[in-house]
Amino acid sequence: MQAAPAQAAMATATRAASTLPATLSVRPPSVTGALRALEGLLMRGGQRTARRNAWTAVLEDRRRAKDRREAQHVLEAVAAPGPQAT
Repeated sequence: MQAAPAQAAMATATRAASTLPATLSVRPPSVTGALRALEGLLMRGGQRTARRNAWTAVLEDRRRAKDRREAQHVLEAVAAPGPQAT
């Protein structure tokens, strides 16, 4: 008696599969995704967090250095003798 429901389920699955397009577009993983997956395999959560925090600190240091360069440029322009460009 249980064979009938199993056959019905199989028939439904076969019909559902036949309604799918013949070619499904499957995108290969991106380089970023692949590197993150590899990072996840190689490093534990704490190490991952530490590395991300370190990278965030590097980016913040670069931003501050850029701000310092711009401020220095403005100070030098104000201190320079001669006509002031605006």
